[in-house]
Amino acid sequence: MAKLESSPQVRTAPLPERMRPSTLDQYVGQRHLVGEGCILRRMIESGSLSSFILWGPPGVGKTTLARIIAERLDRDFYTLSAVSSGVKEVREVIDKARNKSLFSSAAAPILFIDEIHRFNKAQQDALLGAVESGTIILIGATTENPSFEVITPLLSRCQVFVLKPLEAADLQILMDRALQEDVELKRRRIRVDETEALFRHSGGDGRKLLNILEIVVDAQLSEPEIVIDNDSVTDCLQENVAIYDKGGEMHYDIISAFIKSVRGSDPNAAVYWLARMLDGGEDPLFIARRLCILAAEDIGLANPNALLLANACFDIVNKIGMPEARIPLSEATIYLASSPKSNSAYQAIAAALEAAATDKIAAVPLHLRNAPTKLMEELGYADGYRYAHDYPGHFVDQEFMPKAFEGKVFYEPQSNKHEDTLKAYLLRCWPKYYSKE
Repeated sequence: MAKLESSPQVRTAPLPERMRPSTLDQYVGQRHLVGEGCILRRMIESGSLSSFILWGPPGVGKTTLARIIAERLDRDFYTLSAVSSGVKEVREVIDKARNKSLFSSAAAPILFIDEIHRFNKAQQDALLGAVESGTIILIGATTENPSFEVITPLLSRCQVFVLKPLEAADLQILMDRALQEDVELKRRRIRVDETEALFRHSGGDGRKLLNILEIVVDAQLSEPEIVIDNDSVTDCLQENVAIYDKGGEMHYDIISAFIKSVRGSDPNAAVYWLARMLDGGEDPLFIARRLCILAAEDIGLANPNALLLANACFDIVNKIGMPEARIPLSEATIYLASSPKSNSAYQAIAAALEAAATDKIAAVPLHLRNAPTKLMEELGYADGYRYAHDYPGHFVDQEFMPKAFEGKVFYEPQSNKHEDTLKAYLLRCWPKYYSKE
């Protein structure tokens, strides 16, 4: 069969933009928020909208969800990017909303701020009065933990909704819909043989999925039939790294490679990925913050000094800035990558949180309760408590768990020099919980 002649593509927008949903029914993913009976859907359906922040990775529908809400509730919709907007632009939008409310009974408009974590304190302060008075409904979008990046007064006035990476089933829906409905793709003969590489490289990011799909299709426009399989996806991405990275998604792949290199005890790879981030203009505090998390999660009790050094690195980077900040970042990265690893503290708190969630009303044993009043003493509060320092070795065998969790072990020491010492101490204190096996 003769090959089709390729023709210039006349497109008004990239595939992700062409496929952007306009209703909740078209919206894919985040069922825990917008599914039937879930919190955000209830808020939308009741029309009782309050300010909130959408926190999640790129490409999971934060901007789309904000636009759908504004359309569904017929609200004026203002949008600002924290990258290019300052206090002046924020105040202009607030003034527009305030002036309109003087002459109209319309509901408060929505102000959507993308990458709100990039707003400094002065910019965030400018929002406070309008959010508190209800002049505007703020919807912020962030890929960073709002607890670190959003000032407390503003955070206390907003609910935080966590968006999750899209699952394989969500990605399948997005791909099928694009192939069936997009004006460009549906007129092509496209055969999907494999999706593993497409979904893997997408990483739960719907925008990235559609970008890759478009790249693979464009690479085969001269073919009579376009084939989507693992080889075609891999080949196209290797040849189109710059296109693949449109929108800056590669940033998230590189920070992932950085974290995994430190966790994997490879200081050379870790420093390389650090250099890639710094060369690309990454915020050094973003990197330093990740090092603090790494030190606690992946090194932990195998080398407690790692957390101290990571925290010191964060403070120094905050004080001196770039370009000098590259040196303490390199020092901390190499030290953490070269340290022994343990995630025992991470696993312990995860197990404890799971137990706490299953039994939220487990009573504090009477002997552990505070007894500041005579009535409490009469009721037995603190009765039977034994003060550890009154006993040899500053230890006495007594129960500290609620009855439902007696004997439950959350912390399991892992095999490394420091935790071997901790395990030996715990074995002496609690042989019934920490056996030698």
